[in-house]
Amino acid sequence: MSVEITWWGHATATVRDSGVRVLTDPLFVRRLAHLRRRRGAVPPAAAAVVDVALVSHLHADHLHPGSLAKLPPGTRLVVPRGAGRAVPGLRRVVAARGLRVTEMVPGDVYTVGEVRIRAVPAAHDGRRLPYGPSRVPALGYVLSGESTTYFAGDTGLFDRMPEVVGPCDVALLPVGGWGPYLGPGHLDAGRAAQALARLGARCAVPVHYGTYWPIGMDAIRPHEFHSPGEDFVRHAGRLAPDTVVHRLGHGECVRLEPAR
Repeated sequence: MSVEITWWGHATATVRDSGVRVLTDPLFVRRLAHLRRRRGAVPPAAAAVVDVALVSHLHADHLHPGSLAKLPPGTRLVVPRGAGRAVPGLRRVVAARGLRVTEMVPGDVYTVGEVRIRAVPAAHDGRRLPYGPSRVPALGYVLSGESTTYFAGDTGLFDRMPEVVGPCDVALLPVGGWGPYLGPGHLDAGRAAQALARLGARCAVPVHYGTYWPIGMDAIRPHEFHSPGEDFVRHAGRLAPDTVVHRLGHGECVRLEPAR
């Protein structure tokens, strides 16, 4: 059975493996605070119909209660441990929609159907900014079914990444951001290619770029919006020449055959 990945924009993607649909960091809005969606349509309602939704960390462009409210009642939601305590809006949505929540820390495993979901650490700020000091672990996730897919969430490059992720077939790596400058705890295209070389994945899909941008800042460092995907392809070709990079457009999917 093939593994299918659809990129909806930013860090939102659907991974379909062994008949199980996994949605990452759902963000289904045209505007978020000072950010507007400059490229790609808001994901269709069908994108929210999944077996499990993953949230990597508490930042509002990754844990967005309004987008989680679009999940069908009873959907399994996997979040970092402490997320419900730290984000009142999440608690309200869970209660209103009857979502089934599993809280995880690195090393925890949740299994749905034939897919095993393992939480791994991420080098990223876990606070729910700017509302308070609550800190929960930022996570990545490794999905193991017909293939092994690593969704990095938001992360910087860290030494133990290959060790904690393990062998993987596909890496969904952030290569940019939503503003003209990346803060600490993020991968740009070059660092993402370094991560890819360390991981040794046979395929990669760049995410977290070219979707949202601050209102009124279109002319400030516009290459940081437009170029990260192409830059990642170029850097990956140099640093990880054996990896096939699939640079998807918004709403596009790729079907990958499992390794033999």
